Amino acid sequence: MTDEVGSWETFGERTVYDNKWVRLGLTDVQAPNGERWEYHVVHLAPIAIGLIVNDQDQVLMLWRYRFATDQWGYELLGGLVEEGEDPAATAAREIREESGYQPLGEAEHLIGFEPLPGQVTAPTDVYLWRDAEKVGEPTDTEEVGRLEWVPLARIPELALRKEVLGAGALVPLLYYIASRNGGGTAGQNQSAETA
Repeated sequence: MTDEVGSWETFGERTVYDNKWVRLGLTDVQAPNGERWEYHVVHLAPIAIGLIVNDQDQVLMLWRYRFATDQWGYELLGGLVEEGEDPAATAAREIREESGYQPLGEAEHLIGFEPLPGQVTAPTDVYLWRDAEKVGEPTDTEEVGRLEWVPLARIPELALRKEVLGAGALVPLLYYIASRNGGGTAGQNQSAETA
């Protein structure tokens, strides 16, 4: 977009590093002030996240450790969208693999977002279910932690204590709570397009 005030112009990108999970590029950019240089951009694969809220206003979450930030905390269940896979199907599959729960009913697209648009592309879509049943044990041995049904009323307190890890949990949870409390659209069918 070069017609907006304050927009940046891009002249191409070259890949510096690439694998299944992450690609690092150097993008030739020109800032609104006319300066031009190569800017690092990290490209992550699309991510799909599942939010399951039960009839007791609890959300299924995983308490786990993240070594990159040396933190313990709660996360929603989700992962990378595989080539050709529908993001809602990814979210359901990841929930099953990481928790042993099977989401029930039709997935509702809750929200789509980019968590760090200043230098990272990571299209993230979140899908909402109102019910799930336990169908087995977790099969993803990398995503280990303690599964909990966490009361939604505790989320703001946990977020303040930095015990809700990452934008992939914070954005959907706070959006869902704010939309319900403010009469918004959380839980109503929405377009699966990301912003």
